[in-house]
Amino acid sequence: MVAQDEQDLVQRQFEELQRSCTATAGILLPGEEVVSYYPPEMEARAGEFGLAGTNVDGTRWQVGDCDVRFPLHSISKVFTYALALEDHGLDAVLDRVGVEPSGDPFNSITFDEARNRPFNPMINAGALVAANLVRGGSKEERAQRLLERDRLFTGNPGLQIDARVLEEQLVANDRNLGLSYLMRSLGMLHGDIDDNLYVYLAACSIAVTAPELSAMGATLANGGVNPLTGERALPREHLRTVVSVMSMCGMYDAAGEWAHDVGIPAKSGVSGGIMGVLPRWFGLGVYSPGLDRHGNSVRGVAVCRELSRRFGLHVFADPSESRFGRVAQPE
Repeated sequence: MVAQDEQDLVQRQFEELQRSCTATAGILLPGEEVVSYYPPEMEARAGEFGLAGTNVDGTRWQVGDCDVRFPLHSISKVFTYALALEDHGLDAVLDRVGVEPSGDPFNSITFDEARNRPFNPMINAGALVAANLVRGGSKEERAQRLLERDRLFTGNPGLQIDARVLEEQLVANDRNLGLSYLMRSLGMLHGDIDDNLYVYLAACSIAVTAPELSAMGATLANGGVNPLTGERALPREHLRTVVSVMSMCGMYDAAGEWAHDVGIPAKSGVSGGIMGVLPRWFGLGVYSPGLDRHGNSVRGVAVCRELSRRFGLHVFADPSESRFGRVAQPE
């Protein structure tokens, strides 16, 4: 277990960064600014900001608005992809969706034409294919399987789909509907389009808190076993694939900049969430509405960048730079 004085050090760092970013935006880079909120009415809740971490030994840290629930949105793509891998195996999934960064926005209508498949499962096209691969006798059963899997990742058996969010997304869904029909015409999707969209959007509508998001990241960091419950949420043979794809494709069309500046495998969502995974060490959960031009949380990106710098968390950093490894590595 992490010693108490070391736990306190990390907690103080979390609190300092959360205050700095909330009060003055002092850790934002020049030119960084909020350009949108999703949905637009979230602008009224612009001050919400939660930051949480879960170590692989179960030690936890949190500060700010950590009781606020928000939909996973695109973060759900990680877990939909993970279940598709479990249902079919890597080779079969690779036949349907690739692992290459697209370089395009998350909702772009572009494909790997040479392989007749979406570029990766972290963009909408690829996530729709991943949802298509989740087994089940009905759309409700498939959505329930995704919910049950997220319950394992969070350690919260009471986790729910936000029915209001799901209903709103099903109504305002023209682009995904058009994308789905196009992909079916190209042989990338099979079966009923409306059923598949329900499964995809139900996963996006699962509501979590920042601490629960950090537990999901910690489960991936801990070899697929939830460090809070001891339950396995992901077979070990698929762990490397899931985290690798997050690392390359998880931050929309800012994935390269993120990999260079922050160096932590992560996935973002337009609700303002970011889930980070530092393998063998810890998971990070951030929530703050207010998005940059890529659709990533402005405060979330800034605080992750600063955490990476202060603790030497970049996966390619010299080991001597890492303070977190000395502070939080379990015995």
